[in-house]
Amino acid sequence: MNLLITILLLLVCLLISNIISRYTPFIPTALIQIMLGIFLAFIFRDISFELETEWFLLLFVAPLLYNDGRHFPREELWNMRESILGNAIILVLLTTLGGGYFIHWLIPEIPLAAAFALAAILSPTDPVAVNGIAKRIRIPDNVLTLVRGESLINDASGLVAFNYAVAAVVTGYFSLKQALFDFTYMFIAGAVLGLVLGLFITWGRYMLRKKGITDVTFHALFSVLTPFIIYIITEELLHASGVIAVVIAGIVHSILSERTETLVAEERVLTENIWSIILFVLNGIVFLLLGLNIPASMAETVANPNISNLLAVTYVIVFGIVILGIRFIWSYIFTFYKYRIRQKKGAVKPSVKTSLLVSLTGVRGAVTMAGILSIPYVTADGSSFPERSLILFLAAGVILFTLLVATVFLPMFSRNKTLKEEHLDQTKLAQAKGKILLAAIQVIRQEMNEENGSVAYELIDEYKLRFSNLLPSIQQPDTKDYIDKLTNLRLFGIKEERKYIQTLMQNNQIHQNIYETFENILDNREEVLSDNVRTGTSYLFGKVLREWRRLIRQYRKKSEKSQATLQMAKDIQIKAIQQAIEKLIELEVPEDEKKIVQKVISDYNRTIRQLKKAAAPYNEKLEELKEILRIKVIDVERYEIQKMVEAGEISSEQAKELRRYINYIEGITLYEYSE
Repeated sequence: MNLLITILLLLVCLLISNIISRYTPFIPTALIQIMLGIFLAFIFRDISFELETEWFLLLFVAPLLYNDGRHFPREELWNMRESILGNAIILVLLTTLGGGYFIHWLIPEIPLAAAFALAAILSPTDPVAVNGIAKRIRIPDNVLTLVRGESLINDASGLVAFNYAVAAVVTGYFSLKQALFDFTYMFIAGAVLGLVLGLFITWGRYMLRKKGITDVTFHALFSVLTPFIIYIITEELLHASGVIAVVIAGIVHSILSERTETLVAEERVLTENIWSIILFVLNGIVFLLLGLNIPASMAETVANPNISNLLAVTYVIVFGIVILGIRFIWSYIFTFYKYRIRQKKGAVKPSVKTSLLVSLTGVRGAVTMAGILSIPYVTADGSSFPERSLILFLAAGVILFTLLVATVFLPMFSRNKTLKEEHLDQTKLAQAKGKILLAAIQVIRQEMNEENGSVAYELIDEYKLRFSNLLPSIQQPDTKDYIDKLTNLRLFGIKEERKYIQTLMQNNQIHQNIYETFENILDNREEVLSDNVRTGTSYLFGKVLREWRRLIRQYRKKSEKSQATLQMAKDIQIKAIQQAIEKLIELEVPEDEKKIVQKVISDYNRTIRQLKKAAAPYNEKLEELKEILRIKVIDVERYEIQKMVEAGEISSEQAKELRRYINYIEGITLYEYSE
């Protein structure tokens, strides 16, 4: 089949898999994609898409691991460095040796060196499928961090061990001393070159910006090409580990970009959006190709009359259990060593449940399939590679086995509470909002310059106000009770403001249009508090300011008398708020509610300060700069939500709530700007 048609067919299947996943959330998307790949292989007999290890590592593994390095939490990576390196190197070697000896013992027809090759290529884990499961159930953070961290390294260690074992079968020669030397060289040289190239490329981008080359499309493309450049240079020039190099370069980029690069919001959003599309396609295509190649890998063994299908499947199950069992034993012993013997600070207490979770997350994937398909058909002396078809069958079977076992048993051993059920968790949602607001403040600081400095500081103050309003929800143990009390006190304050305004109206001390504006402000604030506390509390007092900005725009070109009326109305608003503050001070409340009263008073005082600041002359240019800056920030906030969804930090329901939160800001912003 034509290569272009094959690629388009795979992309269509990728879209279909995500539609199916939407209606079958209990099945990981990766498993659906594997099944679709198998389906394609049976429907289109002439479809051909061979997984050659070299280009597979370059095209798929390099960009995926580089991106993981860019976004992996460095503090967690450092704190769990011993566990991650232990799983990525020592566990890989234990799996290679232990699994290899077991395979040779169970199936003597497979030579020991070939058994080592099979065990080695089955040692790397694939976190993509686990991430898909983690979006639907709550896997402990330390377990997820471990499997994501080890996957940054164990692809390289597993492939190196696999290549040496295959070479031993093909040539009939193996030197442990040479293997250890080469293994060490590839890791150290790859890490050093990744560090050097990461520094050089980051410096290069910085210098290009200083020279005036700030085109966002150029820098977005540069970012996408970076892992491919680093991988090719490392593999071709030094014959070191390109996988390790791109991981280190990704981490270096993450560290330096925070300190040296001042990405404009447009560039950041464009770059991350391009990366999100690339990752979506690569992650999906990997599993589709895996499914596409499974039937061909198993066909020869299934047709072999010398081995029954039942026996072959039994081999798969037994070996799959052994592979996961080695991981379980290592996890428990290593945890016991850190907790009991070394008594390391912060070490997790060893438990069977945690070790089971660690072992079940050890899903094997496309790197295993790409490696196993690279096994040559003949050895150096011209004879056939021993039991090649059976080795392919076992590898493909173990991949499916580990994925199915994780799908079935991970939900049983993880926390019973699913993310969908947690969407009502106010503290978790408040923390997510806080993360978005902090990201917004960081972007505003990066976008700040001499021209927009004053409005940037105003915008930062707005976001700090929203964040301060979220803090009680994040810190308060009994969040629902706290929010209920806070809401009641704010409604009490609104009631007192309304009384003051109505008294003035009854005594003909206020203009009708100003009175109606006050009523609209109060009605809107009450509606926000009544309908959706979670979304609205951060904007409660901001509504006052927004209404006043609208009035300023209406009156700025009118007569001095109108301006005087506007100033009088502003004074009335401030006095209404001051009366509400007085009534709140007089209010008798239990001791535990006094801090909540003080919180409402503090918000009122902040609003008064903002109203007084708003008395300054209207500057259309500054307002335009402020709104442009706000819209850029909104794009970054949307990206932050997507990142949390992909990382499994929030559920789809929580993501919808957060998007409503951002849409509300955008709606107000665009409405104001259009007036």
